[in-house]
Amino acid sequence: MAILVTGAAGFIGFHVSKRLLEEGDRVVGLDNLNEYYDVSLKQARLRELEKYENFTFVHLDLGDREGMAKLFAEQDLEIVINLAAQAGVRYSLENPHAYVDSNLVGFMNLLEGCRYGQVKHLVFASSSSVYGANQKIPFSVEDSVDNPLSIYAATKKANELMAHTYSHLYDLPTTGLRFFTVYGPWGRPDMALFLFTKAILEERAIDVFNYGKMQRDFTYIDDIVEGVIRVSQKIPDPDKLSGAKYKVYNIGNNKPVELMYMIQTLEQCLGKTAAKNMMPMQPGDVSKTYANVDELIHDVGFKPDTPIETGIQKFVDWYREYYHK
Repeated sequence: MAILVTGAAGFIGFHVSKRLLEEGDRVVGLDNLNEYYDVSLKQARLRELEKYENFTFVHLDLGDREGMAKLFAEQDLEIVINLAAQAGVRYSLENPHAYVDSNLVGFMNLLEGCRYGQVKHLVFASSSSVYGANQKIPFSVEDSVDNPLSIYAATKKANELMAHTYSHLYDLPTTGLRFFTVYGPWGRPDMALFLFTKAILEERAIDVFNYGKMQRDFTYIDDIVEGVIRVSQKIPDPDKLSGAKYKVYNIGNNKPVELMYMIQTLEQCLGKTAAKNMMPMQPGDVSKTYANVDELIHDVGFKPDTPIETGIQKFVDWYREYYHK
């Protein structure tokens, strides 16, 4: 039996794959290596994974219906961890069709593959962005998520609905994970920490949105991986209303940090002060994210807790080594 990790060349997919490989699992890593950000970084992550004998890479797009059906027919897959998606709130304002193709059409192909491949558990990435305009803090999985503020967020909510339907109709156990601002080594170049680090080292000004008053529940990558692995090993109990083996969890640090504090911490780790362009809030953004992780703690006995000071230092150490800065 194998575990399929989609988005294996991506930030979270790479780390999850690496952890599974280190634990001796056989991993089939799928990625389309798209050009949303620097492909060479994705290829470098893949080279790290290909050092393991029990890793197989499949260059495939989730949107390729025939290719996906063939993959599930050829591979004996026990668990599927879906970390492939068109990411980014701001990019969804520019290119909404990319989100439909990957996050909706692609996710449907994956669900069909799991259904016919008799997969035992589908774990998939959702996002804290589904909470949208919610004002109640901290965000709880019991809260309504009917007010998405971006197409990206809307596709992630749609994934949760689609998964629930397949759980109900076809007895496919599915678990959605609402990630909160993930950061760490090998991170995404379009994320704030990466953008800020690059700009500060190149002595360029950084754009600070909402005048630095935004708060984010920054969650270190190792905590995300631990949560994903633990959840993948727990089949959800049947839902009381529908009987579906379906569950959603928040995975966040449970401790919002103001953007300006994050920047100050980064400046300390880099030993350099940033020039700052103070900017208004961008469309699609939210002012604060804060995860209630009570259900994660209750069900799998885990609470993310890496301090941001520790996590940023580890990112900076990786960045300097990788880019020789």
